[in-house]
Amino acid sequence: MHVIVNGTEQEVPSGSNISQLLDRLKVQSERVAVEVNLKIVHRRQYSQVSLNDGDQIEIIGFVGGGGSCR
Repeated sequence: MHVIVNGTEQEVPSGSNISQLLDRLKVQSERVAVEVNLKIVHRRQYSQVSLNDGDQIEIIGFVGGGGSCR
């Protein structure tokens, strides 16, 4: 089955869910937000949301930082 992840086509096994996709991509689920077909998915639902052929997925990483404002 083919899905689009951040604009790039990826092949994933049929019946895959978001958690499995993140594992396959070696992405830590605690550090990203995931959108499937323009809908944000709550992290606790990643293992429950099955992917379908042609789904468009955006994985957005959190950027931490710090420092003083001078």
